[in-house]
Amino acid sequence: MPRNAEATKARIFQAATTEFAEHGIAGARVDRIAKQAQANKQLIYAYFGSKDALFTAVLEEAMAELAAEVPIDGEDLPGYVDRLAAYHAAHPHVLRLLMWESLERGDSGVAAESERAEHYRGKVDAVRRAQHTGKVTDAIDPGMIVLLALGTISWPLAVPQLRRMVLGETSVDELQSAAREAVLRLTDPR
Repeated sequence: MPRNAEATKARIFQAATTEFAEHGIAGARVDRIAKQAQANKQLIYAYFGSKDALFTAVLEEAMAELAAEVPIDGEDLPGYVDRLAAYHAAHPHVLRLLMWESLERGDSGVAAESERAEHYRGKVDAVRRAQHTGKVTDAIDPGMIVLLALGTISWPLAVPQLRRMVLGETSVDELQSAAREAVLRLTDPR
């Protein structure tokens, strides 16, 4: 792909990320993406095929970046929660994209499902290994531990109104500290 085409594709991708995070799949408008990207609308279809395929590409990229930036350490799940909180604070669009995927696609049509499932199986295996060394309690299924560790920070960040109603006015730092302590207690083998 020529350099100019690569730059155009990158602008489209960035504009689409913002558009989908703000409006979801159904609410996103290709016209707005094209205008923001300073690109021809037909190029979006030429590069990505459809608005839905563009959303899939955006979400796949976001999930790949998250996986690369925030690896799990099965023996340090509180540290994982800290890194996950920091990542989501710096990249709030990722949780929004995941919420839109869930709202608009439900449990079918999941972007890169087999790759993402494999990634999560790796997280579960890391916790299982930590359970075998006695660093993490084996009283709870390792898959549930991963789900709870993810949820302690991701869910309150994704639904701030619920966080406020349950915890009161809390900063992200306070939430991170509370989530870290919850995961520490959840995984403590004593």
